[in-house]
This record gives sequence, structure tokens and C-alpha cells, in this order.
Amino acid sequence: MSNVVPVGRAFFGVALIAWGVQQFLFGDFVPGRAPAWPASLPGKLFWAYVSGAVFIASGAAILSTYAQGLRRDPGFTRLSRTPRLAALLAGSLIMVWALLRHIPLALADTNFGGAWTALGKALAFTGGALAIAGSLTPRGASGVSRHPDWLIHIGRACLGIFMINSGIQHFIWTDFVDTLVPTWVPGGARFWTYFAGVALIAGGAGMNFRPTARLAALLSGGMVFTWFVILHIPRALAAAPDNGRNEWIAVFEALAVSGIALVVSTASPREHPASKPAESVL
Repeated sequence: MSNVVPVGRAFFGVALIAWGVQQFLFGDFVPGRAPAWPASLPGKLFWAYVSGAVFIASGAAILSTYAQGLRRDPGFTRLSRTPRLAALLAGSLIMVWALLRHIPLALADTNFGGAWTALGKALAFTGGALAIAGSLTPRGASGVSRHPDWLIHIGRACLGIFMINSGIQHFIWTDFVDTLVPTWVPGGARFWTYFAGVALIAGGAGMNFRPTARLAALLSGGMVFTWFVILHIPRALAAAPDNGRNEWIAVFEALAVSGIALVVSTASPREHPASKPAESVL
């Protein structure tokens, strides 16, 4: 089970790199689907390019830990600081430019619609970046973490809230969600809309309940990765030019969510990971 954490970090690192590249292509801030750049504020392209470069560099730094984490490289202790700081930086950017700016828009959306979806994504990616940083907590000489993995707990809570939010929306916006279900999937679109809604709510709640935390996080990560493969990639490849941007952003949003779920499967809520060997959090 422990080997899924490096995989989860790699998924998130790839997503950050892809978002950074998309910012150069689209000239806009991508992670968390930030609100439109204020018309009265100059420098949109400059901000998009600078933050895009930060996301690419941060993603590359996080991705570099993949092989080390899999082979329990002793050098992981010394080399984890840069990827950890990169994850914290990426999370801070998403929080400031997407999460905080979405809050008033969501509060004004009394229909519990798209503004709440965007807020949930920004929350999940902010928390996910913190969880990545927590999974890279430096180890002491004894091989154990010097601090509790509180960042991972924050990331798990943020992801859980987003998943519950999305699951509820499956029951409110059923007609729209039906259109996302591939026509070749047997059983009917409405069945899978409701099934996915229940699974999202159960996964989000279960990963924050100690007896089911690891299993719920792992199953949620696998479920979203399945959607990444059978839903988001085909939709992006088939999208019309005027909708291709949204679909390709969604591809890497799904990959990031799957990765975050795998990372937060490392420890259960209210556990004190500092008392466990290093292998349990890699």
C-alpha cells in the first residue's frame, strides 16, 4: 500500500507541469479555475507566464521524488526539502489566486452550481499540495518523521469536502451529469450519475473516518483515475476547438485528484505518524 504514495505524488507533479504549460498556451491561470482576471488590473499575461513557470518547476521537483520514494533512497531525507517547498509554493499560489477569490462567488451562487464546483476544486488542489508537502516531511536520523503529518490531514479534509460537494451536485444537476456518462457504458446514464454521487460522498466521508480512511482514499483514487482514462481523455480528444481548453484542463484535474487521494491514504485521521517508521509514509 505504501508504494501508492510516490505514484500519487507523481500524478500531482504531472498535473502541475501540464497546468503550467496550459497557462503559457491559454495566457490564464489554470489550477483551481480561478475567476477572470480583473479588467482594471494590468499584467495578466505576465502573471500567467510567471505562475505557469512556477507550476512547471514545482511539478518537476515533486516528480523527481518518484524513483527515490519507490526505492526508499536514503538520500530522500536530504533531497526532500526542495520538493516540499515547491509543493507549499504551488499550494499557496492556488489558495491565494483561486481558493480565496472563489469564496464570494460561491456564497452568491444559491443554486449550488458551478461556482461551488470551482471552489471545491481550488480547495482540493490547495489541500492536495499541502498533503504532498506533508508526505515529504524530512526524516530524523532514526528514520522517523520529526513532525505529525498534519499537512496530510488537512489535505485529506479538503479533498473529502470537495468529493462530498461533488457527490451532492450529482443529485442536484442530474441532467447535466448524465451527459458526462459515456454512451457505451451499460446500465444507463442516470444509474451511473447516482452511483457516482453516492461513491463520491462515501469516499469523501470515509477517508476522514479512521476505520475506513485508507480504504476510502485508495478506492477514491482508483475511481477518479478510471474516470481520467475512460471519460476525461476521450472527451478531450473529441472536443470541439472552442471547448478543448476546458476538457484538457479537466483531464489533469482528474489526474491531480486521483494523486491526492493516493497520497492521503498514507495515514488515518488522528494517527500520530511520528511514532511510525519512515516506510509507512513513503
